[in-house]
Amino acid sequence: MPKSKKLWGGRFTAEPDKTFAEFNNSFSFDLRLFEADLRASAAHARAIRDAGVLTKTEFEKITRGLRELGKRAATERNFFDSDAEDVHSFIESQLVKLVGDAGKKLHTGRSRNDQVAAAFRLWLRDRIDNIDVLTSDTQQALIDAAERHRNAVLPGYTHVQRAQPVLWAHWCLAYFEMLKRDRERLADARKRVNVSPLGSAALAGTSFKIDREAVARELGFDAATLNSLDAVSDRDFAVEFVSSCSLMMVHLSRMAEDLILFCSTEFGFVELSDAVSSGSSLMPQKKNPDALELLRGKTGRVFGHLIGLLTMLKGLPLAYNKDLQEDKEPVFDTVDTIEVSLKAMALVLDNLTVIETRTKEAATTGFLNATELADYLVRKGVPFREAHETVGEAVLYAISQNKELNDLSIKELSRFSKKIGKDVFEALSLRNTLASKNTIGGTSPTRVKEALRDAKRYLKRK
Repeated sequence: MPKSKKLWGGRFTAEPDKTFAEFNNSFSFDLRLFEADLRASAAHARAIRDAGVLTKTEFEKITRGLRELGKRAATERNFFDSDAEDVHSFIESQLVKLVGDAGKKLHTGRSRNDQVAAAFRLWLRDRIDNIDVLTSDTQQALIDAAERHRNAVLPGYTHVQRAQPVLWAHWCLAYFEMLKRDRERLADARKRVNVSPLGSAALAGTSFKIDREAVARELGFDAATLNSLDAVSDRDFAVEFVSSCSLMMVHLSRMAEDLILFCSTEFGFVELSDAVSSGSSLMPQKKNPDALELLRGKTGRVFGHLIGLLTMLKGLPLAYNKDLQEDKEPVFDTVDTIEVSLKAMALVLDNLTVIETRTKEAATTGFLNATELADYLVRKGVPFREAHETVGEAVLYAISQNKELNDLSIKELSRFSKKIGKDVFEALSLRNTLASKNTIGGTSPTRVKEALRDAKRYLKRK
C-alpha cells in the first residue's frame, strides 16, 4: 500500500501515533465523495486559472489528470488501496503523481474545510434526487396496488378498533399523500443543500480573485454562501436531510405496521407473496412478513442518526472543528437506509394480494354502519347528540340479539326512534355507507376515483 504524504506535514517533525492516525482518518468512509470532489476540484481549477494562479497549460494538465483519476477509479481494482487520511488528500496525491508540480497548485485559494463541505453538498444533492425517484416509485406501487383491488372494502380503524368502512384504494392513497409531503420536504431541504461553500477557504475567505458565483453556477449550485465562517461550519443541511428522512421512515414504518397486522391470521386481509416473505426454522407452517418488520426496525437507526448529528453540533464554536468529520457516516447510512427501505416497500406493495371476501366481511360486521344510522336520524330532524344516544342504545340491543343493525327489523329499530322507516336499510347498506362520504378527501367510490386520477397526474408532473 503506497504511503500518502500528509497535506499538513510541514509544521511537524515526527509522525503521528498509529492509533491517532487511525482515529483521525476518514478515508474508509468519505471515499463516497470521490466523484463529487473531482467535479468540485475541476471547477476550482477553472476559477484559479481565471484568477491568474494557473497557466492555461497547468489548467489543462490538472483537468486531464482529474478525468484520468475518474477513469482509473472505474477500471482499476486496487485503485483505492491507500493509507490516505481522507479522500481529498488521496485525490491530491494521486493528481501530483500524474501531472507533477501543477497538481500542487490546485489547492491554492481553498481549504479542506470548504472542499469537504462542497463535495458533501454535491454528493447529497445527487442522493436527494435519487431518493425522490425512489419515493415516486413507491407512490406508483401504491397506485398499482389500489387499482388491482379498486373495489375492495376494508374496515377503517381508530384505536385499532373497527370504525367505518373505507375503500382499500383510499387506504393506499393515504400513504400516497404522506409520501407526497415527504417529497416536498426533501425538495425544500435540497434548496439549503444546493449552496456552494467553495471560496470560503478555511474560515475567512480567500485572498485570490476567485469568482465564487461562477464556480457555483458551474457546479449547478443555486448560489454561493454569504458568510465564510458559516459556510465551513454549517451542517444544518445534513440535519434537515436526516430529519426529513426520519419522517419518511415514520410513514414507511406505519405502512409496514398496517400490513403486518393485515397479513396476520387474526386479520387475514392481505397475503404477501413468497418473494417478500420468509419462513420459520422451527415451525414449518409460518410465513413471516420479514421485509415489513425490517422496514419498521430500520426506522430507529435513522432516528438515531438525527439525534447523533444534533448532539454533535450543539456545542461547537465557530468555525470548523474536527467533530464535523462525524457528519458523514450518519448521513451516508441514512441515505443507504432510506433508499433500500423505499425499494423494499415498493416490492412488498407489488407482491401483495387483498383477500377481498375477508375484508368485506370485516367491513360489514361489528356495527361499522352505526354512524350511518345516526346521520340518517339527523337527516330526519333529530339533533345529532340525541341521535348518537339513540343509536348507542340500538347497538346495545343488537349485541344482546347477536345481530347487526341492518339485521334488525323495522319493528325492532322503531322501538328506539319513531323517525326510522323502511328506507333505513338502504341508508345502512355498505354501498350507501361508502357513497355518502362524498366530500373532498372522502372514501366514496367517486372521490377515490378522482383521487387516483389526480395521483397519476401528480406523478406525471413530478
